[in-house]
Amino acid sequence: MIEAIYIEGTRKTPSISLDPKGIIKIEGRSIPEDAELFFQGVSSWMESYVGSNTGSTRIDLAFEYLNSGTSKVVLQMLKSLKDLVASGHKLSINWYYEEGDDDILERGEYYASILGLPISFIEVE
Repeated sequence: MIEAIYIEGTRKTPSISLDPKGIIKIEGRSIPEDAELFFQGVSSWMESYVGSNTGSTRIDLAFEYLNSGTSKVVLQMLKSLKDLVASGHKLSINWYYEEGDDDILERGEYYASILGLPISFIEVE
């Protein structure tokens, strides 16, 4: 059984909540010096989660800003979840963006187009 993980956000890194019951949340600013290193534990958790999950998964992504390194890591995480969908797993992805923040919205739309995953875009004030 995998454990729940919570990582407190900082000025440069997002808060991350990984719940093995199927709720994954990443929110805030993500500009770590080394995104792959910062997200290494998250990626490992996701691999275990994909291998052991039986129910449904909801992912809430609410970035204020994400650098190119984070963008690459998030893409890899979402790709890993495609296997769940292929096996009939229920997956919902919510992409939150601030009103008028076209950069964040377009990043989410890009992920949706290349991954073929349904992403709900939710504008917040």
